[in-house]
Amino acid sequence: MAIDESPTADAIVVLGGCVGGTEPPRLELDLNDAADRVFHAVRLYRAGKAPVVIASGRGFAWSESVTPESHNIKTLLQEWGVPAYAIVMEAESRNTFENAVYTKRVMDEQGLKTILLVTSALHMKRALSVFRAMGIDAIPSPTDYRTVYRKKLTIQDLLPDIEAFAGTTRAVKEYTGFLYYRLQGWNR
Repeated sequence: MAIDESPTADAIVVLGGCVGGTEPPRLELDLNDAADRVFHAVRLYRAGKAPVVIASGRGFAWSESVTPESHNIKTLLQEWGVPAYAIVMEAESRNTFENAVYTKRVMDEQGLKTILLVTSALHMKRALSVFRAMGIDAIPSPTDYRTVYRKKLTIQDLLPDIEAFAGTTRAVKEYTGFLYYRLQGWNR
């Protein structure tokens, strides 16, 4: 959905999994393939779609990073024009289920009722189902689309390549995650 067509909400929630920290030898934050999440949250904020951005994520349980990813996201949000007073951090979650649990706590504390949920398109089904299972009025605002519609198929499209294998890996991970969350009763 185009930014100008997006509805408004009380907050924009941007999920982590998109920014690496400044651990040596990195001198600056490291944007990965999902960094569109942060760009999209900034665009929504600038368009006046919500007055608050919640940066959600500590990082993976196995991550050695000392700085929660939400801090890194906050740094980028500020560099790209979102004022510090408009950013709320949720720095405890280590996975999508915990993103929803801890974001719900932040929303209750802040009196927020509706959110624009920003995550990668492939991840949206699982994330949205978990947030809604927590009773959060979440409006999907996907980004980071990994596929595009092509007008013409070429022979190149039929040949195996490493990006296609990486895409398959991401899809298998996401579907496995959705099934696991369903078995845990964490989503609808």
